[in-house]
Amino acid sequence: MATKINVSVADGVSTIELSDPPANTYSYDMMREIDSAVLTARMDPNVHVIVIRGAGDKFFCAGANIGMLRDADPEFKYYFCLHANETLNRLEQTPKLVIAALNGHTVGGGLEVAMAADIRIARKGSSRIGLPEVALGVLPGTGGTQRLARLVGKARAIELMATGRLLTFDEAHTLGIVTDVWGDEQLNGRTFAEAAHDYAKQFTPPHKASKAVGRMKRAVQSGAEAGFLEGLAIERELQQLLFQGEDAKEGIAANLEKRAPKFSGR
Repeated sequence: MATKINVSVADGVSTIELSDPPANTYSYDMMREIDSAVLTARMDPNVHVIVIRGAGDKFFCAGANIGMLRDADPEFKYYFCLHANETLNRLEQTPKLVIAALNGHTVGGGLEVAMAADIRIARKGSSRIGLPEVALGVLPGTGGTQRLARLVGKARAIELMATGRLLTFDEAHTLGIVTDVWGDEQLNGRTFAEAAHDYAKQFTPPHKASKAVGRMKRAVQSGAEAGFLEGLAIERELQQLLFQGEDAKEGIAANLEKRAPKFSGR
């Protein structure tokens, strides 16, 4: 089986690159590889941040491979969607910051993958982003209906999905779908991949207490789906875990000693 993703680890950052030319569409095989890469990054104490991006400079991901869906039977399609849901849930719930670096068109399931990340950075240009599944006679079936509504509200999500309208990254930024859009000024002579990697490094030790960032993420992701009191309980438990770690001791000591903290990620 040909590898559909490229994985590299450097500077505390695990980069998962979707690689299936020409549009980096995902199949069951690719989703299994993504699942494995997420679990590996989750279990690796030397990984503090995950960056997911597409190969090349034209597509982040154009969603599921349509040829695969055409040829598959309904039972396979159901289990394919179920596994994709489980994989993106694992990505979303992994207590490490996940950054989607949108290097090109991010449509259909590609946007669904990106919405499972915590931060979405896009490269300024002519690329488009959206959920056009209605043109295929189906709905966004990899979490799109749920995550988009949580990002932009129910009415706007329904309008975007029902029309299948594709947005520029700047329009998506205005709606809150994209966190930021980088042009030449932000790239400052670097490739988009290099800039995304440098951005991710700021959340790794010794710059940041990466466990605090990861558990902050878990408090938000899990708490947002629970009631308010349950969310507070999740927050308290995660805070207690942090108080038992070395980084909280270092952060408090550095504050009292009026010096910059040097975090270890422990």
